[in-house]
Order: sequence, then structure tokens, then C-alpha cells
Amino acid sequence: MPNGKSSGKHSRQLLLSEAIAQPKAMVAQTAPPCPVPSPADPPTLEATDRILQEIASVGRCLEAMDLKITDLTVASSSIRADIAGFRETSNALDQRLTAVEDQVTALPDQVVELRSLRAKITDLEDRSRRDNVRFFGIREHKEGSNIKSFLKPFCLLSLMWSSHHHRSSREYTGLALSIKRPPTSPPDHFRS
Repeated sequence: MPNGKSSGKHSRQLLLSEAIAQPKAMVAQTAPPCPVPSPADPPTLEATDRILQEIASVGRCLEAMDLKITDLTVASSSIRADIAGFRETSNALDQRLTAVEDQVTALPDQVVELRSLRAKITDLEDRSRRDNVRFFGIREHKEGSNIKSFLKPFCLLSLMWSSHHHRSSREYTGLALSIKRPPTSPPDHFRS
């Protein structure tokens, strides 16, 4: 680039050092002049009215924009409140879902435990029934050392008596509809 000029299409480009070296007067000639109103030209009445109308129109537009901004602010705060409510609901649902997942996870273990408890309860009930068998009409200390051999004939007699004296439901129905006997009459199983 001899003489500060470049060859080709960038021939009008100046180097930075050359631009600094140029006098300020040349730079001022290239800048467009700033229009300055002269005090000799007073504004006309029509121009003033037109300017006032434009200012009023801009004021009305600003008021309308202010109302729209107020509406948007109210809507935005309402949306924020709704979002906060959704967050609270979502957090509560997350907690409930976690609790349900924990319960479902523990369910197979609980089923196994319930089955084992059911078997234990059945066994304990059977033991309790066997331990709570009571015999009436036997005097104290008559059984001796072997209670099983002492109670066997007593149980067999009781079971045979109940099998012979068992009434059918039809007989009980007939008794329910029969005439009431006086209270001094003997019970049915003693009558002949």
C-alpha cells in the first residue's frame, strides 16, 4: 500500500494514521450540517395547533397504554397467584404420592406378615378353646391322677344323650306356634 492507498476495490479506504493526520476541517466538511431553527421564522398558528393535536393524541395513546399495562399487571398478579396455588397443590400431591408409593412398596411384606399372624391366631384360638373346656356336674378332686380316663365315659354319655334328644327344626317350629303351657307344667323332655 504505497502512499496510503490500497489497490483494487478498496482504493478509497484510508489508513488510521492518515485519518489522524488529516486536518479537522476536512472531517467537518464531510459531516452533514445540523439544522438550527432561526429565530426569524416564528411558528405559525396552524403549525402550533397541529403540534398540540399531536401531543393530545400521544397523551390519549399513553393513557390507553397505561390502562392496558394496568390490566396486564392485574392479570399477571392473578396468574402468579394461580401458579403459586398450583405449586402448593403439586407439592401436596407429591407428598401424598410418595406416601402411597411407600405403602405399596411395603404391602407384600405386610401380606406375608398378616398370613403368618392369621395362622398364629388360629392356633392360639384352638389352644384357648381346648384350655377352656369346662365340665359341670362333676365334684372337685374326683378325677384322680388321670383326668382323660375319668372324663371319657362322662363325655360319651353326654354326647349320646344329645344325639338321641336332638329335635328337628320342624319340631321347634311346632313348639313355637303351640299354645303356651302354664308356668307350673313340666318341660317337654320330662313328659311322656
